[in-house]
Order: sequence, then structure tokens, then C-alpha cells
Amino acid sequence: MVGMRETVLVFISILLLGALVVSAEILSSPADAWNRFRGTPSLTGVTDAALPQKLKLLWSHQAKDSIESSAAIVDGTVYFGSMEGSLYAVSLSDGKLRWAYTIEWPIQESSPCVSGETVFAGDLYGTLHAVDAATGKAKWTFKSEGEIKSSPNFYENRIYFGSYDTHLYCLSADTGKLIWKFATEGPVHSTPSIAQGQVFVSGCDETLRAIDAKTGRQIYALPLGGYTGASAAIRGSYAYVGTFTNEVLGIDLKERALRWSYMHPSRNFPFYSSAAVTENRVVLGGRDKYVHCLDSETGKEVWSFATRSRVESSPLIAGQRVFVGSNDGYLYELDLKTGEKAWDFIAGAPLSASPAAAQGRLVIGSQDGVLYCFGE
Repeated sequence: MVGMRETVLVFISILLLGALVVSAEILSSPADAWNRFRGTPSLTGVTDAALPQKLKLLWSHQAKDSIESSAAIVDGTVYFGSMEGSLYAVSLSDGKLRWAYTIEWPIQESSPCVSGETVFAGDLYGTLHAVDAATGKAKWTFKSEGEIKSSPNFYENRIYFGSYDTHLYCLSADTGKLIWKFATEGPVHSTPSIAQGQVFVSGCDETLRAIDAKTGRQIYALPLGGYTGASAAIRGSYAYVGTFTNEVLGIDLKERALRWSYMHPSRNFPFYSSAAVTENRVVLGGRDKYVHCLDSETGKEVWSFATRSRVESSPLIAGQRVFVGSNDGYLYELDLKTGEKAWDFIAGAPLSASPAAAQGRLVIGSQDGVLYCFGE
């Protein structure tokens, strides 16, 4: 009987360990892939990729129009959208075109995500496209009733995205069949973040909503005091998001209450950039032309870095390095501890897209239609 009891206890321990692994929070994108906007389901903007200390331009790829969405990198391929109405796949090693999927309507800020063997992206006509990652052939499409600037996110073989028709959608990743949709009170511009079985969406209705990922039922809603173009980054039991009322908010999701708010004492401009979040830092760009670094516990400014134009690009954090584009046409590398500039690259056109990194390389697109890849 003792042997049987020990066997049962071991089995239960294995099940509990498995449950903990399944529910473990993904805080950073793995070194070999960046498969969605901000790199992780909860949109933390952090990567485990080891980037070379001295980045150099390896290649560039010219699209036909502006690149305003961020790239995805999976299995040695870079996927990105362009305003001329194309979804591209190019080689991470040399930038050579693998395929181009023609949509005819612009892909603006809806960044591609890659789940399994499928690439997903939305267009300004309101259609979400599912495309075979290897061939560029259409698998299915789903039409919403408003333009899609939200980037699709995925969880348990489901795709989540927002539309300007005021709805948050959940579709089957395999078939595109509608599983549920949730009506908000305004256009859903932001990308939904996913954590602990919940979908979080901040929108033009000035509200952060927590939605059950399986059922589409609202769990709770919290006022933001302003509408948001940025997406909420979730780390642990806290959410971080900037607003068009010139604030950055730190929200306690357990207490369902505001933890802190940050507003610069003199530079009162909206925050359009989505935050990158580490254990103790929140980094995001502002339309005041600055990159801001805040203490995640208190919301107090640690440092700020001045660029020459508004910063709508969302930062990427790799170790103690921050990479972010600016509408001044520069890609910047900043020290996470001090905010000091370590390196920059002039693209010559606004960089409102966000950088992506994997396999020792970093890519970012520009508004003159050039995708740049850096490494060594």
C-alpha cells in the first residue's frame, strides 16, 4: 500500500508541475524567434536574443510603400506588411524575397504574427488574413466591419484582434470561424495582450477590459481616464499603458485599481508607443520626442532620452540594451540603466514601426518602405 501511495503522490506532483509550466508567464521572447507584436503574449517587448555588441547593417529590402507595422521572425524568415497592400516573407540571412502575398488594401499598423505554419495580419479594409507561412498562399480570410490596425495575437489555437467596428474578436486559428466577439464602446486600435487565460484590451472607450479568453465574457473593466492608441503590457499582476491624456498608468490587476500614474511636469504630449517592461523598468516613447524610462514600482522617471521627433515606435529590450526608432529617422540603442546613447543608425525616413529581434539579428521597417536588418 505504501508503494501505491508513493506512486500516486509522484503522479500528482507531475501533474501539478505540468500545470505550473503551462501557466508560467512568458516574460521574454525566445532567442530564436519573435513571432508577434512585442514578442510575447502579454506584449512585454523583451527578448532573450543575444545581439552583437556592435551592430552593423547586413542588408535592406525595398518594399513598394511605407512599412508601419512591426516584423515577425520565425525559422529564419522575416514577415512584414506594407502600405501598398502586401504581406512579405524574406530571408533573415540575406533579405531575399521568399514570397509576397497581395492584399490590395494597406497593411498599416497590424503587425503579422506567426502561429504554427500560418501568418496572420489585418488590413485597413477590415479583413484578417491567414496565409501559409511556407508558400504565401491564402488559407482563409475573415471580414470585420471596420479597419484593422490592431495586431493579431494568439493563444491555444485561437486568434485575437481588435477592429474599428468596436469589437474584440476571437477566431479559430485553423478555420477562421468566429468563436466569439465582444463589443466595446469605441474603436479597438490596440493589440490585445494575453495573460493568465485572460485577454486585456485598452481602447478608444477609455477603458481597460479583462475578457475571459475562452468564453469572451468580461471579467472586469477599469477606467483609464483617456483613450489609448498604445497596447497594455502585462507583467505579473500589473498592466502598463500610455494614454492620449499624456499619462502612463501602472495598474494593479489583483486590486483592480490604479497603482501609479506618470505625467511629465512640463512636456504634456500623448503616449502612442507601447511599453517594454522588465522586472523593475517600464520603457516607452512619447510624442514629446523623448524615450522615457520609469520605475515599475513607483512610476517615477529614472531617465529620459531626447530624439529629434515624436517617438511612436515601441521599444525592444535585449539584456541591458534598449532599441527604439524615432520619427526623426534614427534607430537608437540606449543603455537601460542610464539612458545614454550607445549607438544609432540613420535610416533617413521616419521609424514608427517597432524593432524585432531573433537569432542574433534585429530588424525594423521605415516609412520609405525599407526593411533593415542588423547583426554582425
